[in-house]
Amino acid sequence: MGWAMTEQGFSNEGVAARLREEIARRRISRQGLAETARVSISTLEKALSGRRPFTLATIVKLEEALGASLRRPGHQRTEGPSLAPPHMGTYARQAVRWIEGDYLTLRASFGDEGATYAYRTQIQWDDAQGHLAFCESERLDSSFAQSGFVSMPNLSGHIYLVTSEAGQYRLIVLGRATREKRMFGLLSTLQVGAGSQLVPVSCPVAFVPIGQIPDAEFGLITPGQRLAEDYRAILNTALDQDFCRLRT
Repeated sequence: MGWAMTEQGFSNEGVAARLREEIARRRISRQGLAETARVSISTLEKALSGRRPFTLATIVKLEEALGASLRRPGHQRTEGPSLAPPHMGTYARQAVRWIEGDYLTLRASFGDEGATYAYRTQIQWDDAQGHLAFCESERLDSSFAQSGFVSMPNLSGHIYLVTSEAGQYRLIVLGRATREKRMFGLLSTLQVGAGSQLVPVSCPVAFVPIGQIPDAEFGLITPGQRLAEDYRAILNTALDQDFCRLRT
């Protein structure tokens, strides 16, 4: 199935897909790209979400900033398997379309008491591989941004975001989505300890569809900041409503 072409000879959906790929591959933030390309972050966000078409001028600026072409006239989607592999839950795309999109991701800060760490996670179908994939952006520590695959087995009904790199794993386990399509669960990863030591650490995590918080802020949100109480109230839902449990 192809993408509809504009009169200028490019596909808005194709440009958006190529741009998301470049952002994920380079592990850059959308804000940083917008500043480098000299376009407003609002214009970039609306174009990526499909609420506004890309203009040729905007595409040219983005291509100059990236040093890569975003236009592939006549580009077709690469059709891959119609079902995810068994170790990811053998789900069909049609059954998991509801989860595709951008999410405000919240977790407790590992280093600042009472602070919340906020960033963006995008979940989308990987046409070539035939399964859901995710990537993170808008992180202060952009070099630690994660990407990986999504497992959705029917057996437990939970959702697993798995990063696997050179034998190292990071895991997010999310419970069933609420009516608002929000998801809550537990993140397990490694934290830098004394010297070069890495220490296993876990904390509650929340995924909120980005459109539900139009004035979302990213980065370290400390007590007293504009969205600090709202973010903390959302994050507390993970434990308060028994989406996950922490035991000592």
